[in-house]
Amino acid sequence: VQLQASGGGLVQDGGSLRLSCAASGIFFESHHMGWFRQAPGKEREFVAAIAYNGNNAIYTESVKGRFTISRDNGKTTVYLQMNNLKPEDAAVYYCTAAPRRSVISPIPMRREEYKYWGQGTLVTVSS
Repeated sequence: VQLQASGGGLVQDGGSLRLSCAASGIFFESHHMGWFRQAPGKEREFVAAIAYNGNNAIYTESVKGRFTISRDNGKTTVYLQMNNLKPEDAAVYYCTAAPRRSVISPIPMRREEYKYWGQGTLVTVSS
């Protein structure tokens, strides 16, 4: 299983970035996909996740209205569009996958519910 995240970089306060995560080795369409982030000295935290079929998404409160998660099951890729970035968004962003338990299983938010993790991509926001 491989989750290859890309798209991180240095951006100014208020700028935008689009993260991508290409998955391989899993049946992508049966996995909820998520993004977590970890800033220096802090715990890894939930950012956003999208259902296996793309019909629903959830976000942590601090990024609502600024970040959008999406997925392309044909390309086995999940995206995180980040707009109006703030210095507090700076972190290593991790792509992650959780196998769905059923067709009606909720999108997980807890770190321990996710089974597969990518290597992370660094986002730096200058003020």
